[in-house]
Amino acid sequence: MQFRKSWVMALALTGVVALSACGNNGGNNAATNNGGNAAATTAPTEASSGSDLTGSILASGSTALQPLVEQVAEKFMEKNSGVDIQVQGGGSGTGLTQVAEKQVDIGNSDVFAEEKLKDADADKAKALVDHQVAVVAIAAVTHPDAGVDTLTKQQLIDIFTGKVTNWKEVGGKDQKIQIINRPSSSGTRATFENFALGTKTEDLQGSIQEDSSGTVKKMIGETPGAIGYLALSYLDSSVKTLKYDGVEPSVDNVIAGKYPVWAYEHMYTNGEPNAQVKAFLDYFMTDEVQTGDVVDLGYIAASQMQVSRDVAGKVTTK
Repeated sequence: MQFRKSWVMALALTGVVALSACGNNGGNNAATNNGGNAAATTAPTEASSGSDLTGSILASGSTALQPLVEQVAEKFMEKNSGVDIQVQGGGSGTGLTQVAEKQVDIGNSDVFAEEKLKDADADKAKALVDHQVAVVAIAAVTHPDAGVDTLTKQQLIDIFTGKVTNWKEVGGKDQKIQIINRPSSSGTRATFENFALGTKTEDLQGSIQEDSSGTVKKMIGETPGAIGYLALSYLDSSVKTLKYDGVEPSVDNVIAGKYPVWAYEHMYTNGEPNAQVKAFLDYFMTDEVQTGDVVDLGYIAASQMQVSRDVAGKVTTK
C-alpha cells in the first residue's frame, strides 16, 4: 500500500512538471487541517472538481444517527468530489471516546458528551465542540405477534428489570418475553433508559445484546416474543411500534413535547473543525438537509421543536 501511494505521488509530480513545461499555471487550493485530528488529510493529492475542498473525514459513533450521516455524506461528496467521508457505527460511547482521543474527526452521539465522559474523562468532554444536527425519537418495538399495542412506563420498567417475563402479564400472548438490548455504551440505550424508564437497568441473564440498531431490528423481527427499542428512522413493518402510556411515538407528538423519549443528535469535534469538516457540518444545517434528508429519514429538525432539553434532562417550553 505504501509503494502504491508513492507511485501515485510520483505520477502526480511528473504531471505537475509537464504542465509547468507547457506554460500552464493551475493553482491547487488544499484545505488545511487546523483541528489536529489524526484522521484528517493534510496533503490531498488531487483537487475537487466540485469545489476547492479536499481531504478525508472519518466519523464514528451513534448507529441511530448513522443512516442520516451516511446519506448526507453521499450528497456532500457528490458536490465536493475531492472529499472522502467514511461513517462508522459502534455506539455513542465509542464515537465520543474516539473523537476525544483524536482518532476520528467527528464523534456521533445521541447523548451529551458530559453524560458519557465523566470523572477522569471530564476534561476531555470540555474540549469537544457540540454540533446539534437533529432530534431523534426512540420507540419501544416488539415482534409483530407479541399481542400488545401500548405499554405504560411501569410495564416497560417491569419488563426490562425482569419482573415481567411473559407477554400475557401485560395483556399480550402467552409467550416468553425476549429482550434485545443495546450495550451500555449505546446512546440509544441511554436515551431509552433516561426518558422511557427513568432508570438504568442491568443486563439480565438470557437477554441478547447487539451493537447496532440495524441488527436489533432484524433480531426483533425474527425472534418470537422479542422486545427492544429503535430510533424512528429504523421503523418498518418488520417490527411492531408500541405507544408509550398511550401516546404514539410520532414526529408531531415529539415536536409538541407530548412524547418524551427523544434526544438531540450530536456531531462532536475535538476543538473547532478543520475546513472540510466545517463545510460538511455547515451543509448539514442547510435547508436542503434539514427540511429534506432529516425529515425523509424520520428525524426531526431541532428548529421545529416546541420544547428543549438540557444536559440534565430538564425540558423547557420554547
